[in-house]
Amino acid sequence: MIARNPSPMPRRSGPRLRRRSQAGLSLIEILVSVVILGIGLLGVAAMQSLALRGGQSSLEASQAVMQTNAIIEAMRANRTNAGDYATGGMVCAVPSGGTLAQNDIANWISTLKTSIAGVTTDTTTCGQITGCPTNCVITVRWDDSRAGGSAERTFTTRTTI
Repeated sequence: MIARNPSPMPRRSGPRLRRRSQAGLSLIEILVSVVILGIGLLGVAAMQSLALRGGQSSLEASQAVMQTNAIIEAMRANRTNAGDYATGGMVCAVPSGGTLAQNDIANWISTLKTSIAGVTTDTTTCGQITGCPTNCVITVRWDDSRAGGSAERTFTTRTTI
């Protein structure tokens, strides 16, 4: 048989510090982390929106450059009548055709409106040709506000035919 100690060891008196182990996260910690995550996601969405608007503005500028080069090449193909390409001011409506130069201008304005604004009925996308054939200045103007830019953007090219 096993003998037992009749007098157990005396217990220590005084305050005891008990350490509590944390079993999980508190509701406040979870709410704070969700708020921080939400703010971060809103920031990412805002940056994506700015990038898309900048991309749209760049696309419109590239289209203006390509369409300007297209009308310059049309004028070079019709070099003898290059002076007929002068528009006399900004052309914002698709003009009617007639001569080769008038048909080229009508096609240029129509394509300009379609490639930049998306529709031929747009009134803010305009083109102008002056000074041909010796000092041609081709100007394209469009509304850039939908891409986040200024209300009006202008692109000008100078060339000799």
